[in-house]
Amino acid sequence: MAPEVTPFIAPHLVVDGAAAAIDFYVKAFGAIEYGRVPGPDGKLVHAALGINGSTVMLNDDFPEMCTEGQSMTPTALGGSPVTIHLQVTDVDSMFQQAVDAGAEVVMPLSEQFWGDRYGVLRDPFGHLWSLGQPVREVSPEELQAAMAAAQ
Repeated sequence: MAPEVTPFIAPHLVVDGAAAAIDFYVKAFGAIEYGRVPGPDGKLVHAALGINGSTVMLNDDFPEMCTEGQSMTPTALGGSPVTIHLQVTDVDSMFQQAVDAGAEVVMPLSEQFWGDRYGVLRDPFGHLWSLGQPVREVSPEELQAAMAAAQ
């Protein structure tokens, strides 16, 4: 009998150095390692972490598998079009913790028109992470006015 399935969505990150990435995510975001599956050469073919109550999967880059020889790391691709967002209760502390662990500040923390204190980091493996914390409620009218003023 097949196990019961609970639908969810989880990012699956490709990195150079998945074991080092796990260490970084533990230090930067307080990740909990659920498990890892090393291949014969020691590279990780799969790993799963818990970050901020959600699952994040990752593996080392294997261009010979599934991608027709194309490396899929942000470094190889010249960046990442995806930003992973963490909504947290103490954004200043978490942001600084990630910087101390080795993240690069892309956008410093500041209060945004939508009501969050928000900033963006790049991890040492090229993935972008935004961190936010609601600091005030914004009405739909305020949001529309702020958008109109920004154009």
